[in-house]
Amino acid sequence: MSASMEGLVAIVTGGGSGIGASITDRLRGEGAAVAVFDVRPPEGGFAVDVTDDESVRDAVAAVGARWGRIDILVNNAGIGAQGTVADNSDEEWHRVLDVNLLGAVRLSRACLPWLRQSPSAAIVNMSSIAATAGLPARALYGASKGALLTLTLQMAADHLREGIRVNAVNPGTADTPWVARLLDAADNPVAERAALEARQPHGRLVDPQEVADAVAYLASPRAGSTTGTWIAVDGGMSGLRLRPA
Repeated sequence: MSASMEGLVAIVTGGGSGIGASITDRLRGEGAAVAVFDVRPPEGGFAVDVTDDESVRDAVAAVGARWGRIDILVNNAGIGAQGTVADNSDEEWHRVLDVNLLGAVRLSRACLPWLRQSPSAAIVNMSSIAATAGLPARALYGASKGALLTLTLQMAADHLREGIRVNAVNPGTADTPWVARLLDAADNPVAERAALEARQPHGRLVDPQEVADAVAYLASPRAGSTTGTWIAVDGGMSGLRLRPA
């Protein structure tokens, strides 16, 4: 495996489980030192609430003090939401946007002084298929991820001349603990899983490691000419229109 991230320091929010844990392992496999930010961090990680600016700034400062640099930020922390536009209260809208959108704003803002000093600075935001395709009962979640995708483009424009690349990854429905909880709560978990798998043209859920591979590419110096874009890791869901088998 390439050691193109040897000597670089990365922060992965929501890195304690699911896709975030896979990203952490992948970046470490390429030689990066990775600081895991999570409300329930693994051993050696940082307890961080992305909705609390002071918590974010203190943790970023601690990473800078420990390693003397920050080169990569992966804004992966997020929470789900179900329902149509009529189903979620104002409080729920504020809660989800506070994590999924403003969490990325807080982390990026706190990391910018460090990223400006890096010769290999990159930010990768975790968006979603829900940002580019209409899905049933995902109004709030899709809006939060759509806003994050748009933010990615604006940040890429703002910080390109500072040497900071900003991109996003849009996963389809991935085999994560959150999806597992949704399936467990369904009236017929087996049928619900089959429906989710069938919705993606390649016929299965996305493996978190596949998402991590896309993040690793966008975060690495190998992607030095890639900014202001996104990679869809969704089994073809965003672009393919296959005839029924």
